[in-house]
Amino acid sequence: MVIFERLKTYGELVMFSHTLFSLPFALISMIWAANGLPDKFTILWILIALIAGRNGANALNRWVDKDIDKKNPRTAMRHLPQKKVKSIEVLVLTLFCYIVFVIAAYKLNELCFMLSPIALILFTVYSYTKRFTWACHIILGFTCAGAPVGAWLAVTGEFHIIPIILGAVVLLWVAGFDIIYGTQDINFDRDNGLYSIPSKFGFRGAIYIARMFHFVMMVLLLGLYFYRGMGAFFLIGWCISFVLLCIEHIIVDPSNRFKMNLASYNINQIVSMNILLFTILDFII
Repeated sequence: MVIFERLKTYGELVMFSHTLFSLPFALISMIWAANGLPDKFTILWILIALIAGRNGANALNRWVDKDIDKKNPRTAMRHLPQKKVKSIEVLVLTLFCYIVFVIAAYKLNELCFMLSPIALILFTVYSYTKRFTWACHIILGFTCAGAPVGAWLAVTGEFHIIPIILGAVVLLWVAGFDIIYGTQDINFDRDNGLYSIPSKFGFRGAIYIARMFHFVMMVLLLGLYFYRGMGAFFLIGWCISFVLLCIEHIIVDPSNRFKMNLASYNINQIVSMNILLFTILDFII
């Protein structure tokens, strides 16, 4: 029972449910690369790599930011500031996830294994970027963009324009909603010498940039609709996601924690799952 409670704590620490952000786009890339489903072992190792990489990176981010989180009233209740977990536990969890990620890459193919150190560097460097560049949101998006590119490489062992465009979609999407989330900390970031697009350009400027990112993201997805000759279901999914993103930008209110979590997290989980669902429907019907 104690083990399960500890696993639950670790899951909360790394926000395991947020794995749903990049995962659907990686699965779309996998399905397109295989023109269906690849063999079960490829699917298994892709999922293991995605989950291990994402959660290892997020665990490290929590450790790197523990002192900042302790000072910020919005994040002071997180696990490390509250000493619900020890720093050594988080570092061991990070190392474990990183090792599993490399093993999964090795099991997939030689190219994935050779590129795995680059992914680990990105996972690690991102956590420090808010200390020296307001482009930290873009770097986060670039790191997450590796998910669809990696999934394609896992299946085919070759680069292609489609996963690169999907990667750009993920980059702009993640950077956009991370900017929205960051508007809650404009004053804290400025007072503590931290860099972010909201602290650099202010609330209005940050929202305009996030809107631009999400608009270009949807244009790229529409471009894939024409490039791949997708059907009506994909277009329906695109329309639903467009409406959801519009709602996201309408309800942004940094003074309302519920609305910010809804705009930054909950809606975007639905966006990615919606696109995956209608992509699958378009493929099988």
